Amino acid sequence: MAAAALNVLGSRAPVGLVGLGLIGGSIGLDLQALGVEVRALVHRPATAARALERGLAQQVDTDPAVLEGCDLVVLALPLDRLLEPDPALLAALPSRAVVTDVGSVKGPVLALWQGLVPRFVASHPMAGTAEAGVEAGVRGLFQGRPWVVTPGSGTDPTALVVVRRLAEALGARWLCCGAEAHDRAVALISHLPVLVGAALLDAANRGGVQAGDAELVRALASSGFADTTRVGGGNPELGTLMARCNRAALLEALSLYRGALDDLEQQVRDGQWQGLAAALAQGQALRPEFL
Repeated sequence: MAAAALNVLGSRAPVGLVGLGLIGGSIGLDLQALGVEVRALVHRPATAARALERGLAQQVDTDPAVLEGCDLVVLALPLDRLLEPDPALLAALPSRAVVTDVGSVKGPVLALWQGLVPRFVASHPMAGTAEAGVEAGVRGLFQGRPWVVTPGSGTDPTALVVVRRLAEALGARWLCCGAEAHDRAVALISHLPVLVGAALLDAANRGGVQAGDAELVRALASSGFADTTRVGGGNPELGTLMARCNRAALLEALSLYRGALDDLEQQVRDGQWQGLAAALAQGQALRPEFL
């Protein structure tokens, strides 16, 4: 009997996914479209049934044994479950499999997992929507988006190659940096906007209620308000975990933001219109560099 052909990841083995929320489900859909066999481990039987209905993987089970034979396993789990992994999951991971995660904080994840499995690669695809759960996975989520890896001193170079093949097969842009640098950066451009968006929603709500115009404020909210509050209206559990696991870097980011907001408030208070115009022009010039 002829051996199975190599897939786009350079392997004949299936890929294992642990978790089929937005990131895990989207990876499953894209990999299958590329002809890769996908097996998935989920927490609840109802999730397994719905994931199979949606076609997120060919095999979905609540039994960790579903990962047997996988030579790449992607841990698409919330940060708390990454930092307190299920012993049954650890026991079921194939001994020579490359294991990677998709968590948005890398320092504590790398510190823990590089001591748990021999071929661990800490990674973070910078892509998402406001949706969560088994209904959230979509095709093409990673196309053109950054996929960051933060190798440690003991990271297996061949494992790094496997994760790079995964990222590039899904259309992502490969980036490599240190875990601490990653966590400082995402505090500024990912975790801070979640809190800023939530604060903006709260301010609009409270201001409308105080003025007796709550319904009018909601009726007038349009695309600009939607754009600036999208991540603030996302999954509260995810936002809290980001803050908890990246606390120091996020506090630094909040301090910088508070300083910038204070400067803008002072310019408006004092009627410094030229200074305000210069600050807004700087924002206009900087924005394309971030997108």
